[in-house]
Amino acid sequence: MGATEYPRPPVAGLVNGHIESRFTPSTNTWSPPTFVADPHIRIHGLTPALNYGQQIFEGLKAFRTRSGRITLFRPDQNAARFARSARAVSIPPVPSHIFLEAVHAAVAMNSEFVPPLGSGAALYIRPLAFASSATVGLKLAGEFLFCVYVLPVAGLHRPLPVHEGGDKETSVSGVKALVVEDFDRAAPLGTGDVKVGGNYGPVLGRIDAARQEGYGLTLHLDSLSHSVVDEFSTSGFVGVRRGTGDGDGGQVTLVVSDSQQIVASVTIDSVCEIARGLGWAVEKRPVSFFYPWFLGRPDTRMQIAFTEVSEFVEVYAAGTAAMLVPVQSVERRSTGEVIHYSTDYADPTSVFAQLYKALSGVQQGLVPDQWGWTQEVLWPKQLDSQD
Repeated sequence: MGATEYPRPPVAGLVNGHIESRFTPSTNTWSPPTFVADPHIRIHGLTPALNYGQQIFEGLKAFRTRSGRITLFRPDQNAARFARSARAVSIPPVPSHIFLEAVHAAVAMNSEFVPPLGSGAALYIRPLAFASSATVGLKLAGEFLFCVYVLPVAGLHRPLPVHEGGDKETSVSGVKALVVEDFDRAAPLGTGDVKVGGNYGPVLGRIDAARQEGYGLTLHLDSLSHSVVDEFSTSGFVGVRRGTGDGDGGQVTLVVSDSQQIVASVTIDSVCEIARGLGWAVEKRPVSFFYPWFLGRPDTRMQIAFTEVSEFVEVYAAGTAAMLVPVQSVERRSTGEVIHYSTDYADPTSVFAQLYKALSGVQQGLVPDQWGWTQEVLWPKQLDSQD
């Protein structure tokens, strides 16, 4: 296939291959990205990636617009975050231009697998990099591999109906969230703010166990005091306050965590920019879950049930895979606290509905992109020689 046949119309089936770039000591740089038809990677069993977790990953999406174009949403931010993650685990950072070239190429070579507009689905893009040379002992590797895979996906949670008119037959209450209390996701000065596999592997079983009990999300508190919100296992935390209208005009305020132990969320940053554009306030700061007090011995702890989390009128999980997922309740079993949110998230006057419509509208090309967030995927000329 060449540029004259691009982009291909959507089809169902397995994707084509993936994109690779290599870093070697002899070149001391990342090679130009190439297309590999085989989805498998052959690596040595003694790579630091398999033995010591020296690997990183990213996640972003491609969308098909009303005009049939294919666009990426803020891939430059993913490139910057990928570089931060690389530096955290001693992987040579992939230059932004190579990252973007590889992402564009992976999507272009799989353009027929970008779902059609209105399907509620998108093409998920998974860049990853890891130490690929055989290295025994704790010493720096010399060879590294950067790959980009893609696959069509539906939303992490089912599509949410948002009322456009007076129809109120369907309401959306959101999913239930459970606080994880037997495991700390990340420690201060650790790797919680980068996307490495070690942050996610230990919570897979806990996510599954919670899901079996009817919880769609698991929430992590800070590891130092267990008193402030860090993030959900799969995505960031967003809380919404509404003023009473007495002197504040019913001001809407988005509250997001500024913890140093969480991944900088592209989705949350975008939602905050949209909120400011709507005239709403945004606060980035610690979000208190409960206030611990110690009386006498350290194990004699009294907890005040009144929490800031209970003051929010709406709460969401926000991330690339999830986009925005409304929360109906947050439960902490050790204290017996169950915080409920009664908002009908499908009501067009809800903050969620307005943010969801604005964000998805930009991503899918339904509204003007006033921020310049989207990039159109064009046919990369360098792939013509590989076709």
